[in-house]
Order: sequence, then structure tokens, then C-alpha cells
Amino acid sequence: MKTLADQLAGQTREAELYRPLDRQRVECFACGHRCPIAPGFSGVCKVRYNRAGKLYAPYGYVNAVHSDPIEKKPFFHALPGTRALSFGMLGCDLHCGYCQNWLSSQALRDVRSTLDFTGATPRQLIDAALRQGAAAVVSTYNEPLITSEWAVAVFRQAKAAGLTTGFVSNGNGTPEVLEYLRPWVDLYKVDLKSFDDRRYHELGGRIGPILDSIRRIHELGFWLEVVTLVVPGFNDSDCELRQIAEFLAGISPAIPWHVTAFHQDYKMTGPDDTPAATLIRAANIGRDSGLHFVYAGNLPGNTGHLENTFCPGCGAALIERFGFRVLHKRLSAGGQCPDCGTVIPGVWKSHVGASREPEDLVHIRCG
Repeated sequence: MKTLADQLAGQTREAELYRPLDRQRVECFACGHRCPIAPGFSGVCKVRYNRAGKLYAPYGYVNAVHSDPIEKKPFFHALPGTRALSFGMLGCDLHCGYCQNWLSSQALRDVRSTLDFTGATPRQLIDAALRQGAAAVVSTYNEPLITSEWAVAVFRQAKAAGLTTGFVSNGNGTPEVLEYLRPWVDLYKVDLKSFDDRRYHELGGRIGPILDSIRRIHELGFWLEVVTLVVPGFNDSDCELRQIAEFLAGISPAIPWHVTAFHQDYKMTGPDDTPAATLIRAANIGRDSGLHFVYAGNLPGNTGHLENTFCPGCGAALIERFGFRVLHKRLSAGGQCPDCGTVIPGVWKSHVGASREPEDLVHIRCG
């Protein structure tokens, strides 16, 4: 019987995000590790392979496909109240101990993961999105940077169909991969997991490429939202939360920052679940640091008004939410506050018809 790695090796095409080195080695620049890969080996992600001096990347399959509210990604300043067709593959360039998608992200590292995959074409995914009345298509669940070539193949079809496209990513990018993605990706969510390089080393990465990528994502004009999963004892000190908020505000006070609640998962079962008071404290730090839009997530109804969008000009409530549901929306079609005319930054217009609630929501998980 073929191993999962052997099966995935057959679901590849020659990559675009690499350059040749000496002795048939290649340098992959799909993520910030910039792995030099010798023939017969894979990169840190375990899914990008060197075969005889050429790099091969995942292509033509999905591990999961779901039709979700776009707020679940979470994007709060993009097409509120619409649905996104979310798809994912296998593998990740990090190995976070609290990963909620570890069955897919760590499929080639952890023997407890038994997930499979199914073949798919870009056209099939876009047809599914259109049948669902989705306004967007989002690459998520595993780390999309390491499967960027597949995402771009899907997003070419999505763009032709008028759909908005998005990445839900750890942000461990390179200048090359962001330039490659820019024509095809509209929305970009980054998990900024800490402001301490030692913590990033525990997760299998470095903070430098993440901070550089956040700056570049904003400069290149992607719509950017940032999430910090607030983990007690890991990244929840006032000092570290302030460093994150001040870093983001220094790029733009208009970047939405989501502070979300940790719950025990995968290998991280020591810390307590994050209480609502911690999220409220983090949100206050974010606002005091100059951020205009700070949201508390994963504890619906327990953090006051921190799920809602308010006008930074006059303070009016513009979008009211409960969890992933939009309860009330007062923004104009152009994203303006109806009370004072302040333009709220975001992506407010869809190029396709309004999302509907389909009878048969797509919900595929292989394995």
C-alpha cells in the first residue's frame, strides 16, 4: 500500500516558485523558510519535492471543501453576510502545538492524522461556488502559501467568474510569492501568533518573515486583516499585545485586528481556555494603540460590542454581529457611514449576485 506521501507525490505539477541551485538542488521560495532542497527530498512543508533538479508542488486535489460565512475566515471588512467556498489541501510549513486544523496541516508529520484527499479541478471548485451562491473562494485549512500554484489555478477561474478570492495564512511569505499571488488574491488574512521570535521558533518558524510579509501585503494592496489567537501564558501579556497592536497601527490604523480565544487542542492542553476578560483587555490595548477596528472572536455574545463594526468618525454602529452571523448592516454600497459619510476601509462590493442559503451546502472532509 502506498503511503500518504507517495500518493501526494502523484498529485503534483512542476512548481513555479523556485530557482535552480548547484548539484541539482533547488531553492523554494513559496514560504519564508526558502528551503534549499536536494534531489529526492522535500522542503520543511513535506509537500514540495525535488525530482531530478525540478521542484514539484501540490496540484489537482482537495482535502476539504466547505461553504462558510465569510466572517468565519475571519474577514469582517469583506462582503459581510455572504458565503465563501473554502478549500484546503494538506501540509504546513509550521507545526503549531495548538493547531485546530492539525489533521490536515500536520498530515505528513503526525501518524495520528488519517486524512485522505480527493481529486478536483479548478472548474469543479468554481462551479460548486457558483451553485452555492458564494461571493468568494478562499484557500485555507492547511497553509495556502505552500500550495500557491494550485490556489492561483483555482483563482484564475474564480476571477473569470467574478468571484472575490482570499488566503487564510500564517503569513510566512516571501517577496516572490506575494508578487506571484497579487494579481489573483484579493483578501489576505494573516495569523500573527506572537511578537517574540523565541515563540515562533517553538512553532517552527521565525518572526522576521511574518512581519516583513505583513508590511508587504499591505503595500501591495491586498485587503489585509490580522488575527492573534490569545493564548494564556504564551502571548497574552500587556507588553506583547501592545507590541503587536503598535506594529499594526504603525503600518495602518485601518488594519482590522481580531483577538480570538484559545481553546485546548492538539498538543497544547496545558493553558486554560482564554476568558472573555482577556480578549476585552487585548481589544482595549489595540484601541489605545491607535487601531480603528479591533474585534474579539470565538466567544460570541460574551465580549460586549467587540464583534461589531463602528464608524471611527462618529462612533455609529455599522455592522452588528453575533459569532459568524451579521444581524444588521448600515453601510452604504460604497462602504460609507450613513450618518457622517466616513469611508470605512474594506471590500464591500461583490461582482456576483447576492448569496443565497442553498439547500445542499458543500461540506467535504476526506478521511
